[in-house]
Amino acid sequence: MSSSQKMAAVLESGDKKGSEEWRSGRGIQRMETLGFYEAKNESSKHAGKKDNVSDLSLLRFISAELTRGYLLEHNEAKYKERRERVYTCLRIPRELEKLMFFGFFLCLDAFLYLFTLLPLRVLLALMRFITRPCCGLSDGRLLQPAQVCDILKAVIMVICFVMMHYVDYSMMYHLIRGQSVIKLYIIYNMLEVADRLFSSFGQDILDALYWTATEPKKKKRAHIGVIPHFFMAVLYVFLHTILVMVQATTLNVAFNSHNKSLLTIMMSNNFVEIKGSVFKKFEKNNLFQMSNSDIRERFNNYVLLLIVCLRNMEQFSWNPDHLWVLFPDVCMVIASEIAVDVVKHAFITKFNDITADVYSEYRASLAFDLVSSRQKNAYTDYSDTVSRRMGFIPLPLAVLLSRVITSSTKIQGALAIVSLLVFYLGLIALKVLNSIVLLGKSCQYVKEAKMEEKLFQTPVTSIPGKPAKKTVSKVKSCQGIPAEEIQSDSIISQPVSLSESISTLVSSNSSDQFLTTPNTEDKGIPQEKSDDKQRSSKEDLLEIDRFTICGNRID
Repeated sequence: MSSSQKMAAVLESGDKKGSEEWRSGRGIQRMETLGFYEAKNESSKHAGKKDNVSDLSLLRFISAELTRGYLLEHNEAKYKERRERVYTCLRIPRELEKLMFFGFFLCLDAFLYLFTLLPLRVLLALMRFITRPCCGLSDGRLLQPAQVCDILKAVIMVICFVMMHYVDYSMMYHLIRGQSVIKLYIIYNMLEVADRLFSSFGQDILDALYWTATEPKKKKRAHIGVIPHFFMAVLYVFLHTILVMVQATTLNVAFNSHNKSLLTIMMSNNFVEIKGSVFKKFEKNNLFQMSNSDIRERFNNYVLLLIVCLRNMEQFSWNPDHLWVLFPDVCMVIASEIAVDVVKHAFITKFNDITADVYSEYRASLAFDLVSSRQKNAYTDYSDTVSRRMGFIPLPLAVLLSRVITSSTKIQGALAIVSLLVFYLGLIALKVLNSIVLLGKSCQYVKEAKMEEKLFQTPVTSIPGKPAKKTVSKVKSCQGIPAEEIQSDSIISQPVSLSESISTLVSSNSSDQFLTTPNTEDKGIPQEKSDDKQRSSKEDLLEIDRFTICGNRID
């Protein structure tokens, strides 16, 4: 190899080494540069974090809270339900008072019946009893079953009225007045419980008496069984009258106390009902029981307040100025009763998801009782129907009110007799007017609730190829006819004679069906599948009406 070639090889190897050195240097420099930038970026990130931490200050938190937003539309169903609950609570007072108003006049109608129409019906029954043997017996009965029941009611009232004259009201008043406030408070609570128990069992005693006196008997000696039932009924009415008298006397002592502490404690007792009933589970039927009990309790309180006012007015020689002294206390008692009922029912419906429309169903069920009792073949008197439904028995209240009125007033002279006669005619007019208005309203409520089918049914039309459906009657025929062969045009069968139930045909086009069609009480009725949706609301009402047997239970 020549020297020139050797020199070129040395230069070439030097260039390679130089380039490698240069490249490694540049790489190191580049790596150092990248590390610098990375370090710079890291430092800038840490600086940003420090800036962000400094931004999360109290002012930034407050501004975020002030500008934070949310949408209620994300849970629309929940808020609609809450709004409906509020609307339901606001509707409760109006719907409840409608029911209470209607129920009050139902109780008033049954109460006035004892003073107005019952004496006239007893006179007609006695005239029939006297004149019927002379004319001959066509049906084998001296008196109809309804007339027998009327006479029994009148005799019980007269006997208890006479027995109440041996009870000294003044002695009872001073005996109660001498007790301490706490003791009187406990006594008043015990009397309320006893009143409900007496009302629950009393109607059964009276029904047992009525049936024992009117049931068909083969032997005359079987009529002797009426005597123990009669004495039991007289004893019950007398004891219940004494109990109501003690209640009225305790309330009178509270009105006449100087510091009104007893009256305040007695009124606060109403608010205990809220604690005892609001936080319990209630179904529609249970709420119906409570509503009926509240109606009865409110009417009883009104009668007790009337008795208290009569006794106080007698003590002050019927001075009208003293009536204005009693007026604030009377208003306080009534207002507290209304307020407690409204609050109680509002929260019960809220906690149990019950709509306010249920009170219109209750009102329709009460109206159905009235309409049923006015039918041609009704099996019970309306006053007894109200007693079974609400636990309201008017006999003890009527006896006590009669006793208080006769002891507070004196009838002397012809003018007093004429005034008494005019007053009696006014009561009859009030009773008739009240009955007419109630009957019209009841027919309206029954039609609105579409409960006419319980009163009558359209004639059954048989489909070609299928026989017409027959209703199985629960009443056994005494003539040996099988129950399956009996066809009934009514929705429910009535416990009347077989010939009457077969011969009664009903047309739904007449507006007088409420007064003429026979009422019946059979539950097992086949229904068409196509009508299930239309009758879903009616079935609830029918179930409510079947709850009659427990209508006077203690809440």
